[in-house]
Amino acid sequence: MDTSRRKFLAQTLALGCSAAASPLVTPVTFASIPSDNRLVVIVLRGAMDGLDVCAPLGDPLFSQYRPGLTKRGFRDLDGYFALNENLGDLMPLWKAGELGFVQAVSTPYRDKRSHFDGQDLLEAGLAESDSKVRDSGWINRMLSLIPGAEQDSAFSVGRENMLILRGDFPVTSWAPESRVDMSPHGQLLLDMIYEKDPLFAQAGQTAMTLAAQLSMAQMEGDIDDADGEMMAEMLKSMKSSQAAQQASGLATFAAERLKEDTRFATFSIGGWDTHLRQDRAIKNASKELQAALLTLHDQLGPVWDKTCVLCLTEFGRTVRENGSGGTDHGTGGAMIMAGGAIKGRKVYGDWPGLDDAALYEQRDLMPTADLRRYAGWAAHDLFGLSVAQIESTVFPGVDMFQNPGFLR
Repeated sequence: MDTSRRKFLAQTLALGCSAAASPLVTPVTFASIPSDNRLVVIVLRGAMDGLDVCAPLGDPLFSQYRPGLTKRGFRDLDGYFALNENLGDLMPLWKAGELGFVQAVSTPYRDKRSHFDGQDLLEAGLAESDSKVRDSGWINRMLSLIPGAEQDSAFSVGRENMLILRGDFPVTSWAPESRVDMSPHGQLLLDMIYEKDPLFAQAGQTAMTLAAQLSMAQMEGDIDDADGEMMAEMLKSMKSSQAAQQASGLATFAAERLKEDTRFATFSIGGWDTHLRQDRAIKNASKELQAALLTLHDQLGPVWDKTCVLCLTEFGRTVRENGSGGTDHGTGGAMIMAGGAIKGRKVYGDWPGLDDAALYEQRDLMPTADLRRYAGWAAHDLFGLSVAQIESTVFPGVDMFQNPGFLR
């Protein structure tokens, strides 16, 4: 094997390209409880732009606010809202009533727009940031209220426990080593694997050659901007595909356990912080989410009908696109719901409109509902928790109001 190929392999394995290894390096948590229903919570880290994922194309102001971001394709949902084209493979779920959205929701977090604080409040399920934020998560408190939940019914796989499951309820953690050192013998073994699959061998050889050429040319300074950008884009596409495979691997790992005794699972998908070139950045994150949802659907089989998936993010993004082709940290956003247990093919929520007077601080989508309310009703309908338990313990201070009825 030549030097350039060895260099590429070392770089690739250092990045962790193996989809099979993804459950070992990504935080995943599971819980087994005495119920036949399943709840999957996917935390979308980085503040997903709900206006791009579930776009209000029916509002003429939207294209004025986002002249660049509305040039791409969208899939019509209900004549007013449309699905980002990068999630287009989810349309069969929408048509089957197994995909839905909630618009104009947020946690009670306001104004500071810090990813760290926003994610902490999202996972803690609290209204304000204080000393209690990092003490417990809302799923942990929910488990403590379910009769029959056992000491080993919740566990975490990954390098750290997600805050959403941290607390007094016992949780078992496992953080395996994921370091990979590539020896010459390992490189020869990988070549042998390539040779057994002609299609993979050809793709692998192309990728290694491309990466090696880019790396060597950059070091030697004999690459022009156009060629460098082209090869860099191809490498980004490869990484995006690998990330989607990793998300699918996570979902497969979760589905296998959900088909057994596990009734709750949570993991995260990052990459939603889209300050610039949002058309590119959101594509990668969307492909990961799409892969995870489709894998859950395919792998869960009949259990899918008893499953509710909630995709939550720390806050939304600004209504107007910025000068870098992206959007900045905002307030109101969207939730994504999936699963055979939901009443999909609907965009839930009280839509506030996009007039300047209707915007939060004349820049953000105005939140009209606390997303904790929707998660609370999921706990109520799926696992039988009372409204009083949810308002006092699971989500202290939340007002559940009337059941939005998004579960079958």
